[in-house]
Amino acid sequence: MSSSNGTTTVITNIATLVTNDPSLGDGSPLGLIQDAAVVIDGDRVAWTGESSKAPATDNRVDAEGRAVIPGFVDSHSHLVFAGDRTQEFNARMSGRSYSAGGIRTTVAATRAASDEELEANLTRYLAEALRQGTTTFETKSGYGLTVEDEARSLRIAAAHTDEVTYLGAHIVSPDHADDPAVYVALVTGEMLDACAPYARWIDVFCEKGAFDGDQARAILTAGKAKGLHPRVHANQLTYGPGVQLAVELDAASADHCTHLTDEDVDALAHSRTVATLLPGAEFSTRAEWPNARRLLDAGVTVALSTDCNPGSSFTSSVPFCVALAVRDMGMTPDEAVWSATAGGAAALRRTDVGRLTPGAYADLALLDAPSHVHLAYRPGVPLVSRVWRRGVPVI
Repeated sequence: MSSSNGTTTVITNIATLVTNDPSLGDGSPLGLIQDAAVVIDGDRVAWTGESSKAPATDNRVDAEGRAVIPGFVDSHSHLVFAGDRTQEFNARMSGRSYSAGGIRTTVAATRAASDEELEANLTRYLAEALRQGTTTFETKSGYGLTVEDEARSLRIAAAHTDEVTYLGAHIVSPDHADDPAVYVALVTGEMLDACAPYARWIDVFCEKGAFDGDQARAILTAGKAKGLHPRVHANQLTYGPGVQLAVELDAASADHCTHLTDEDVDALAHSRTVATLLPGAEFSTRAEWPNARRLLDAGVTVALSTDCNPGSSFTSSVPFCVALAVRDMGMTPDEAVWSATAGGAAALRRTDVGRLTPGAYADLALLDAPSHVHLAYRPGVPLVSRVWRRGVPVI
């Protein structure tokens, strides 16, 4: 097999290959192929199938009976920030409850940081995530809350990913605490104008203590008019209008989805909106787990993501979230791995990542285990031994 760029690589002797293509292998949603091989041509997957049938290539890598999965697609993170909130976490774990107010601490630190400091932080967390198998990630602004600080956050993020989200509506800026309407006008006006060139998505924290349904609708609608597609922080801390609003506006994703009515579940099941579950947040705040089983049984598309942020979920580890989802949220190991790969891709409306089929990007992780099930079976163990992103070995 020859390539346009001259190099092809086969990874062979794979015990279990997760393709996320139900037309392949065992016909399950994971499209599992046993004793498999995958051929990389440039930055794409060129072929998958049984090892014995693999075509000749320039290079060969022996997986030595280990599993290969698509690189994780982390579709919800907040990585442009400065400082940390160790003291807040320590206090909470020692008996104090979490409220959205802690975000203000990070806002102050982020505003005070230089561009170089913010970028150094971002690249550090991205490298950390990559070592754990994350090859595609979304990240948001939301810790600047001024026109200048939101725009620079997104500019810095856009240098490292295509999946950039404008979250000026994280909380009402402390500068406008007495007049939220003025802040909403800023978020939908001057701030949106400054931020839209760097972003693909617009997001809002629709929650008591943040933005109500009417404010959230105004913010997302303004973003849509500027060509940004909606995502929503929905129904995390309380029941609320976030999920219904996400479905109404064809948001790609409703994120958190912890407190849902039957009507919310039904709305998601009859829409294109993905329910993105973020168990790191519940773990780190000792909150009630989202009920993934209820969503899956209703036919909702579910994604699994880290919500990596300094306040309520300071983990970049998708494998950790997979283990939590299996242990505490009613997901099977197969479902959790699908949701962390193909599900994350669906939450970003992408078909070129999150699966290992011809034409998709060659983003894949080699596990130090014979099966993807080990991600939940061996929690906390660093199982990702090699990572390829766009066909290049990076770990």
